[in-house]
Parts: sequence; C-alpha cells; structure tokens
Amino acid sequence: MLVQDFLISIMVVFPNAKINLGLNIISKREDGYHNISSCFYPINFCDVLEILPAKNLSFKSTGIPIPGDMEGNLCLKAFQLLRNDFDIAPVQMHLHKNIPIGAGLGGGSSDASYTIKALNQLFDLKLTDLEMESYASKLGSDCPFFIRNVPVIAEGTGNLFKPVTIDLTGKYLMLVYPAIHIGTKEAYAGVVPKQQKQSISKVINSGIENWQTNLINDFETSIFPKYKVIKEQKDQLYDMGAEYASMTGSGSAVYGIFSDKIKPIKGTVWLEKL
Repeated sequence: MLVQDFLISIMVVFPNAKINLGLNIISKREDGYHNISSCFYPINFCDVLEILPAKNLSFKSTGIPIPGDMEGNLCLKAFQLLRNDFDIAPVQMHLHKNIPIGAGLGGGSSDASYTIKALNQLFDLKLTDLEMESYASKLGSDCPFFIRNVPVIAEGTGNLFKPVTIDLTGKYLMLVYPAIHIGTKEAYAGVVPKQQKQSISKVINSGIENWQTNLINDFETSIFPKYKVIKEQKDQLYDMGAEYASMTGSGSAVYGIFSDKIKPIKGTVWLEKL
C-alpha cells in the first residue's frame, strides 16, 4: 500500500501505564516463557509521544533516561514493523518518558502500542484493533493490551485476554517507586510456577475486601527478600489505610488503593482519583 498524504500534520499521544491486580505464574512453557494469569488495569499515568512528518526517520527521548541503544527502542521497532507492510513516509518521534523503567508498569509496551495506533491514524492505514494487536504482539507479550486499553484478565504469556467486570472509579490510587530496576530475567529466576486455588477473576469478583488475603502477586515471594524496601513500602500503604496494596507486574513499583484521598509519601510518582 502506498501512503503519500498525511491527514494530520502532527500527532501527540499519551501512552499510559497499567497495574496488575494479582499475578499468578501458572507454568513454564516449552519455548522458555511462562503462562500467567493476571488482571491488567489501565491507569492514567502517562508518557508523552509526539510524531510528525520528517525527511528522515529519527527518534529522541527526554525525561527518564532509557537504557540501551536507541536503535532498539520499541517505538522505532513499531515503525519499522508497519513500514514492512505499508509504504509510509519517515517520521520524527519524540518520547518524553515519565513512567519508570523496570517497574512493572508496562511503559515500554505502551509506548510501542501507542506508536502503532498513532501511525495508523496519521497515515490512515485503516487497521482494525485486531490487526493492530497482531502487530503489537510481535513487539512484546503485553503490548497488545494497550491497543484497546481496557481492564482484562490476561492469560498465556500475557497476550490472551478475557473480559472482566471491574470498576475502581472513585477510588484513589497511590503509586510508589523505590528507584529499583528489576529486569524480567531476574524476576522470573526466583519464581516457582503453580496453580492457585482460586482464579484471578474469581478473586476479583469476590470484592476488594477479600483481595488482601486472596489476590496474590507471585513475584513478591522472591522479590521481597532481596529488596526489603519494596515490601516496606507495601506495608506502609496498608498502615495508611489502603484497601488493597501490591507490587505491580514483576516490580519494583507498588501501589495502594484507597477509598479516600491521602497525602503522598516518599517515592510517590503518581497519586490520582481513578
């Protein structure tokens, strides 16, 4: 497909983070990955991504430094992925990074998926959500989630979605980041896959008053002994009256869900009414 004309001269989007409400590591797969079960819940804590027409493809980032070679950035990989199938013109991308890296918030995956969505709109590619999810799945297991960006039960490697009835509207969410980067390999090295007695969806539906006991993030078992400050922050959130608190993803960010507005504590990177 030849795409010559821009319908929009500039595109600014806001890739958002997600939290995990429970995360169970079910089994290790033959391909080396793990089957999981978790509730992915989007939150309005965002990066900023600007894309505009350019003579040559370029990418720059500001805000939180992104480790590694920029050529390997997921935004650029998303562009190249679409360019393999569509004759899209070069663009200039500027990512302002607010979402901490290695925190279990899905920021990099969100940046990649929002690049796909923005390019789809910018070049009028007419890709459906399903088609965009297919492209996003080639960039990372949880990337497809950010295409539709609604709460789901995620299974498989985090790429298979089931609807879930959950609405935290009106609750306050405090997100605390201890400035510790936990890589995926490190996180999975300490977990022992097992099937929980109750499914994530069943616990979610039982009500938030039951989550503290039954809604479990399996990564906490191995991460907390190694990084005691993360557990201390979770405990502090409960001491402050959180209805539920947990590490998100493979860490290191933790969050607390509150019924009333509270004052931020040290390490808070986001505190908003949901």
